[in-house]
Amino acid sequence: MRDHPSLDIVGSGGSGLAGRRIVLCVSGSVAAYKAIELARLLMRHGADVTCVASRAATGLIRPSYFKWATGNDVVTKLTGDLEHIKLADYKRSDLIVVYPCTANTLGKLAHGIDDTPISTVLSVGFGSKIPIIISLAMHQAMYENPAVARNIGFLRDRVIFMAPQFVEGKAKAAEPEQVLDFVLKKFGVPGLLRGRRVLMTAGPTLEYIDPVRVITNRSSGRTGVLLARELASRGAKVTLIYGPGSEQPPREASVVRVETGREMLEAVRRELRRKFDIVILAAAVSDYSVETPSRKKIKSNAREITVRLRRAPKIIDEIKRVQKGVFLVGFKAETDVPVRQLVALSRRKMAESGADLIVANDIGARYKKNPGQNSVFLVDATSQAASGRKDKEKIARFIAEGIARRFLNAAGS
Repeated sequence: MRDHPSLDIVGSGGSGLAGRRIVLCVSGSVAAYKAIELARLLMRHGADVTCVASRAATGLIRPSYFKWATGNDVVTKLTGDLEHIKLADYKRSDLIVVYPCTANTLGKLAHGIDDTPISTVLSVGFGSKIPIIISLAMHQAMYENPAVARNIGFLRDRVIFMAPQFVEGKAKAAEPEQVLDFVLKKFGVPGLLRGRRVLMTAGPTLEYIDPVRVITNRSSGRTGVLLARELASRGAKVTLIYGPGSEQPPREASVVRVETGREMLEAVRRELRRKFDIVILAAAVSDYSVETPSRKKIKSNAREITVRLRRAPKIIDEIKRVQKGVFLVGFKAETDVPVRQLVALSRRKMAESGADLIVANDIGARYKKNPGQNSVFLVDATSQAASGRKDKEKIARFIAEGIARRFLNAAGS
């Protein structure tokens, strides 16, 4: 098949995957159509891609499309040619990508069931220790099924999960560009975040006035949750201390739920009893707490009440007192200030806290017009990098890449 016309694109986008043999397993999700795009992206960076398609996937997309896309024969059934051995035995391939991966395929891998071409290829690859990347796609209710959660938990340290995006009640597969980005980093960048321990905070906090009334802020926790998913997709082991945000935290992370700033601080202190490589403080923690909250609901017939606030401790100031060598990332939000001032305030915060990197953003008038987008600066001691205005998924990716690059440089990886 080496003279197939589709092979003309191989290497047209770069040589980072040159010589790499990648098996692309396509299971029966509607997202299967995106697998063609992923195959082409991998090929453009030099990879030799062979598709294994489930019966359900071929009901959605004809096998001839996958052959057109890759130039290789498509495996839809196992024959006397022993396709599963040719593709997934020891050192036969460099990587297996399951895109998209249904709950059914996930369950078969977790329980050693190999009654389909995909499950048999995965079973062999699992045993021969070929790296496996899984991009889950299913309805959110299925993703939240305890059996699915158990299967993810069993496989979490054995395969690499690309975190899904939760949209309209569905756990949608990562975009092909995200998978490509991860694969390129896996093969092209030394010292990736695989196995690195990351402690994160995200979401708002509540400060109680009485048992039913609180002081809080408008943070949804979206950027922090998306960032946690991005880091988990890069192989990091993420512990997320999460305030009462409206975004669902990623299943790939170990999640600690809190409400108040004091609870978040105490949770951080408890977690720091273990060693972490990176600490990221993305939560919008209240700067002030109520000095003496009422134990009973305050009556609503008073003409006015006085609530006395006191300054809350800064969590970022605690981190390097406990773990001096940790790579510390703080967030700095201002409203309607010049970029020069935003950067200067960020560097001041770095100096005060010992942070290695500050993610700075302006949440003033322009942000309020479209909170679904943002623009951030990654500020360290000597440089600054601007994301430009993007949606928050791309912002999270930009931040994750910046953190990973600087951490690896600092660690000498």
